[in-house]
Amino acid sequence: MAEWMAMKLRSDQSGLRGLPMPLWLQGVAEAVQAIVISAALAIAPIVAVWAMGGLGPWAPEDVARLAGQAWLLAHGVPLELNMTSGTRDAAVPVLGTLSFVPLGLTVIPVLLAWRAGRRLARASYADTLWQGLAGAGGAYAAFAFATAFICRTPQVGVAMLAATLIPLVPVGLGLVVGARREAGSWTRLIGVDAVDWISRTGQYSRWAGSYAWAVVRAGFVALMSALALSSALLAGDLLGHWAEAVTVYEAVGADAVGGGAMTLAQLGYLPNLAVWTLGWASGAGVTLGTGSTAGALATAVGPLPPVPVLAAIPAGPLLYSPAALVVPVLAGLVAGWWFVREGEDHFDEWLAIKVRARWFSAPISALLLGVLVGVVVGALAGCLAWLTSGSVGVGRFTELGVSPAWMFVWVGAEAAVGACIGYALGPWLERSRAEKAELADA
Repeated sequence: MAEWMAMKLRSDQSGLRGLPMPLWLQGVAEAVQAIVISAALAIAPIVAVWAMGGLGPWAPEDVARLAGQAWLLAHGVPLELNMTSGTRDAAVPVLGTLSFVPLGLTVIPVLLAWRAGRRLARASYADTLWQGLAGAGGAYAAFAFATAFICRTPQVGVAMLAATLIPLVPVGLGLVVGARREAGSWTRLIGVDAVDWISRTGQYSRWAGSYAWAVVRAGFVALMSALALSSALLAGDLLGHWAEAVTVYEAVGADAVGGGAMTLAQLGYLPNLAVWTLGWASGAGVTLGTGSTAGALATAVGPLPPVPVLAAIPAGPLLYSPAALVVPVLAGLVAGWWFVREGEDHFDEWLAIKVRARWFSAPISALLLGVLVGVVVGALAGCLAWLTSGSVGVGRFTELGVSPAWMFVWVGAEAAVGACIGYALGPWLERSRAEKAELADA
């Protein structure tokens, strides 16, 4: 244990020493860099729109508060709306919560924190890394608290505790993943020899652990494959409805700066749209406001706001839309094939020893793998559905996104079927690849 705690997280250090400062202070310095960059990216488009007159006669301090509120929203902090609409004589109160987070913008602080985590790991020992991470997290929480305190208004409220703690979730994720990337393994990161710990367990425990870990990774492969296919489906749909999207741009009548800001906002929600496309393709359906649902099996959508990307929602008779249900199945097939190639099918090996009848043991192994992969990918897809859902707090649009429960059911069930198919076809596909390689060598 002592040698693990005494070594640097990476053995290939360049020899360049960092700043001669305590690790917690270096963490503060790294957090300040991430804060400045993310704040500048939040302020720039809003200031540009304001400078071109897009926000009307707003004072500079009001623009700064709006930028701060946008920065908090990008970090996942919900905003409480308490505004009015209509004329002064017939004012209508608008109360609600703006919790629809643009995950595309959330990626920016995560990447900046990832960079900070790598730099802190490079300057730390395994048993002192927590000091740098604590300094970075404390500085980020302090800035988030100050931003919420300054930028809250009677019209837009912010819960101070939530504003302080919620930004630590994406930032903490980036810090830990970045530190692990620099360390090269979780073992070096926490200073514990995992190999020695595993060697003290029994053989059956190691096999079970290897099988479970392979199943989890197969579920992750299925999720990434489903998102890749959904993103391709979304891109094709946008290209097919490009004329409708341009018509919405023209109807809005925004100038170049306003149109650019609208485009940036839509790009910020692209990860949300990719997950929504998976919900649409799987049959779980996407809620686009109270009483409006779009899905591959049924669509009933009411009036939508003038957002160009919403013009790509398939409408009319859904003759070929049910074919999109194959997306999660194909993702599960890829996961089943990957599991076969991974070579960690210890349950099938154990079952083949206990039950000699292969006609019985092979289907049982395939069914168990399909169920387990379906549970994993369904749970992961449900988490993504929860992250990409929310409310804009105005009118009918207090419900946006995919139901996590239905996402779990539909994606999990369809991916489970695909995993069984991929598991069954895996040996044949691998044999075909081996034969082709032998012919190429010959």
